Amino acid sequence: MSLRGHRSFSAYLTGESTSLIGTAVHGVALPALAVLHLKAAPGQIALLAFLVQLPTFVLALPAGAVIDRHNKKTVLVLTDLASAAVVAVIPATAVLGTLSMPVLYGVALALGAVTVLHQAAAIAIVPQLVSPGLLQQANSRIGAAFGAADTAGTYLGTAVVAVVGAGRAFALDSASYLLSAWCASLIRTAPAPSPRARRRMAAEIWEGLMYVARTPLVRPLVLCLAGTGFGSALTSTFWAFHLLTTVKTGTTGLGVIMGVSGAGCLAGALAAPRIVRRFGPGRVLVAGFAMYPLMSVPLLFAGPGPFWLLVLSVAGGLQLAAAACAGTTQRSVSWGVSVLSHGRSLVPVNGALLALR
Repeated sequence: MSLRGHRSFSAYLTGESTSLIGTAVHGVALPALAVLHLKAAPGQIALLAFLVQLPTFVLALPAGAVIDRHNKKTVLVLTDLASAAVVAVIPATAVLGTLSMPVLYGVALALGAVTVLHQAAAIAIVPQLVSPGLLQQANSRIGAAFGAADTAGTYLGTAVVAVVGAGRAFALDSASYLLSAWCASLIRTAPAPSPRARRRMAAEIWEGLMYVARTPLVRPLVLCLAGTGFGSALTSTFWAFHLLTTVKTGTTGLGVIMGVSGAGCLAGALAAPRIVRRFGPGRVLVAGFAMYPLMSVPLLFAGPGPFWLLVLSVAGGLQLAAAACAGTTQRSVSWGVSVLSHGRSLVPVNGALLALR
């Protein structure tokens, strides 16, 4: 079996990769805009990071139940269009001279809420696009494409910020969402299983939590993601701020570190199927979860200069390579559990995993 010639999966992959290129541009432009242009204080950076993550924490589980009630293709298209409109606020206010930290707060909160719905649909639609025997291959391609898109978007974002400025660079992110929406409109999915009788959303969320808690293969994954997600959130809050102010990388150095990290993600995703076949999913998950925090240690000692730029780039590449291996394996295991559970909805697993990202 092969994914070659699979038009719907290709459309899905192209659309999601395109929006990720825009998101990578966003990732370079946002800290440059907040720290270097709006002169944000540490407290403001912390609030911005909090507002980015708040929708995921609040909406992830309800999002799963909502997605289960609606056509996933439609959700992908509508959320892409909404994201394009939200992001467009930043370059518009930059041109008008009214850009401020409160504007970034509002964009972060709105975009975060829309992104939660989009991610829930994007995860859940893949098993409707490909057969169970192709899930591992599909996950590998998704991880590889996302790694390549992240790397390309990061370097593109660095160049765009240097040429047109951080505020106007968000126009590229907005355009990427529009192209993603068009690609999503081309998707054709297999008929979804007959829906069960609808119950109250709270009951479905509770059922999802109990399903995760009682499933031996899913419960350890969720606990591991809880630990690594908590630590990653603490680190990422001030990661770019620390690099720009203490390590003094500048936007170019920040782009280099992020670009090499994205290349590591690409390498890890491509290597994941072969590594899993040789060592098994359990060992791959353990190694991936262990390496991810260890690669953050150099950040504690880094200072200005090309040596530390090299060290942080290599550490970032290895960190995201480990994350990609673990991530593609985790999704395949989760979806495999769903298949073994006689077609049980993926929403409980998806909601839990999204809540811990």
